[in-house]
Amino acid sequence: MPGTRKMGRTTDHRKAMLRGLVTYLFENGRIETTVTRAKEVRSLAEKYITIAKENNLTNKRKAFAFITKEDVVAKLFNEIAPVYTDVAGGYTRIIKTGPRRGDAAELAILELVDPQEKEKAEQAAKKAKTAAEKPTRASRTARVKKSVEAEAPATPAALPAEEAPAEA
Repeated sequence: MPGTRKMGRTTDHRKAMLRGLVTYLFENGRIETTVTRAKEVRSLAEKYITIAKENNLTNKRKAFAFITKEDVVAKLFNEIAPVYTDVAGGYTRIIKTGPRRGDAAELAILELVDPQEKEKAEQAAKKAKTAAEKPTRASRTARVKKSVEAEAPATPAALPAEEAPAEA
């Protein structure tokens, strides 16, 4: 359940850390942090993008109460949210990058997803699935070769005299 991870911090420290991470994500488009933090930030970031899709005073006040920089709130309402008007969620992506040197904490990159990129990836996956189902020319050729080889005689003695190789 999102919002229940304490991450070894007091409530005030945890809220301040998450506010800073969400602000930095909206400011730069991507952040590198631990997987646990990324999962928490993802839920908050998606909540505020959904809020910003409806551009009214109440929603701006909610965003100003949480996001720490005014110019980032303006960017959220004017640039980020309008891109996702036709999308019903999944605004961010988490890419795991491996363990951190020192304490071996699992790191991840959290980034905003471009909706056009998401559609292209879905179409490519659909094409790959249909291509995997259809036999390719190479696989048909290989099948034909195998059937011809199975029917053809395998030893030179079985070949007629004209086709048998000459021995030296």
